[in-house]
Amino acid sequence: MDGYTLTHTTPTRKDFIDTANFDQSEILDIIRLSRTVRSFIKEGGYLNSMYHKSLAMIFEQKSTRTRVSFEVAMLQLGGHALNLAPGAIQLGAHETIQDTARVLGRMCDMIMSRVDRHDSIEQLAKYSEVPVINGMSDRCHPTQGVGDMITIFDHWPAGKHSNQIKVIFVGDATQVCNTLCDMSTKMGMHFVHYGPENHKISDEWLNIGKENAKKYGGSAIWTDDPACLEGADFIYTDVWYGLYDKETPKEEYMKDFYPKYQVNDEMIAATKNPNVKFLHCLPASRNEEVTDSVLDGPHSAAWDEAENRLTAQRGLVLYFDNMGQTTLDYIKEQKEAGGEAQV
Repeated sequence: MDGYTLTHTTPTRKDFIDTANFDQSEILDIIRLSRTVRSFIKEGGYLNSMYHKSLAMIFEQKSTRTRVSFEVAMLQLGGHALNLAPGAIQLGAHETIQDTARVLGRMCDMIMSRVDRHDSIEQLAKYSEVPVINGMSDRCHPTQGVGDMITIFDHWPAGKHSNQIKVIFVGDATQVCNTLCDMSTKMGMHFVHYGPENHKISDEWLNIGKENAKKYGGSAIWTDDPACLEGADFIYTDVWYGLYDKETPKEEYMKDFYPKYQVNDEMIAATKNPNVKFLHCLPASRNEEVTDSVLDGPHSAAWDEAENRLTAQRGLVLYFDNMGQTTLDYIKEQKEAGGEAQV
């Protein structure tokens, strides 16, 4: 199969709510599509695959990367994104989420939402006639997960097979940790959650990782033993108190995580891997979960990771609008006509 042919020319599901709902081949389709479109655009190519298409973006929380990446993605593909920020629509005031889904599904071609609770995104998907994409919930962060895998593919350790790659998530078991467990093991990698027991990844998500490992290789474990750091290819962390933990005082989190789980130069050195890469979904609380020297240092791939949110969103809106294969066919034709090397 060449780089321009998808295994699934149409999605197996209408909505992108949780990466755990998709098998390895379909996730690889989305990654392949995203990276090919990225290369084409960076080389000066233009796409109108989403011409006259609209994406409704519902936010129950503040957003930088998710909002900007989806808005720019739709613009670059010839479409339009509507920013429906908190308080800008009737949702939560005089209108239910079910009715909102029905209305937006009749006016727009796709819906993306960042929600307070996972049940809200499931309700949107249930009552919408058009595809719904989960821009983050308290359960998982699937769009971040696609961007993370693209970044890992971009920084793939030379000469290593997937079952030789070790991905360590450090600190609190956030929704980003959950999705990373699923995505990394789905690609056959070894996943480790390194964090305190009272903030460990749930048995549900760890079992998802273990089931993936049975099928694709790799492994999934939780540990609080720093010996796990040795041999890591990717060290990933997230904030210790996030959007879903406002009721917990910062001081309590600092007691649980600092200094053992701070990603600093000493932790990077403990991997004994001179090529280890650092990842962070951002925003970062500098010099808390990660030091400036790591975030801004030579091991950091966090800024590539942030840019790859845009890479991922282009692929996701194309794929779930059933324009993925059509777009790849067009790119292939353009490259062959111009005599350019294939992506």
